[in-house]
Amino acid sequence: MGAGHAHVLYRESTSPVHRLPPEVKITAMVLFTVAVVATPREAYWAFGGYALLVAAVAALARVGPRWLLGRALIELPFVLFAFALPFFGTGDRVEVAGLGLSVDGLHGAWNILAKGTLGVLASLLLAATTTTRDLIVGLDRLRCPQVLTQIATFMLRYLDVLVGEARRMRVARVSRGDDPRFLWQLRGFAAGVGALFLRAFERGERVYLAMLSRGYTGRMPAVWQGAGAATAGQWAAAATVPVIAATIAVVAVVLT
Repeated sequence: MGAGHAHVLYRESTSPVHRLPPEVKITAMVLFTVAVVATPREAYWAFGGYALLVAAVAALARVGPRWLLGRALIELPFVLFAFALPFFGTGDRVEVAGLGLSVDGLHGAWNILAKGTLGVLASLLLAATTTTRDLIVGLDRLRCPQVLTQIATFMLRYLDVLVGEARRMRVARVSRGDDPRFLWQLRGFAAGVGALFLRAFERGERVYLAMLSRGYTGRMPAVWQGAGAATAGQWAAAATVPVIAATIAVVAVVLT
């Protein structure tokens, strides 16, 4: 369970982006997102520049546009909300294809759609080039509160165990004539969820006692802080994208 865990979004590769230390990629993604959010919505050209930056990083990471756009469908509920804004917005209205649309609503829809899509694509690129374990390592190196990284580490290590146990409990229920598709068997399903919670709680107590017996004092050993940390050259290489994005944002603010 201590192996490097890969998640469903991770794409195995040896690209330059994959080889960057995780703390560098996390920082670059956050700064890029901040620059996008800070850009005035009227600066349409700026969002085109950000899209070109995302496309360049995706090409460098060998992540195809079909994969990115398919996973970006997760933002579909927000897109539907954005499309509703021109119809329900207030203020001045403009006629488009025979429909009276709110000008403020159109700007708001564009703002949500452009910034949300760019943020989702940047997050997907981070997930596609960084394993879950490396993400936790990067957060730890960036001095993220250790209680959060410890919780994430244990969740990562024991999630597969709990999923397997839930699967075995379901097989046991079905083999005894239970059919979760029927509403009147909801009580049995709820009882199974409760039993799984109790088993997870008991397992957590046993793991915690085992840690205490081995000298745990509230902080995990800093085994990730040494080898593999980012060099100045890697920081400089990763800073290219957020620096360009920040430049675009500043110019957009000045010109708007």
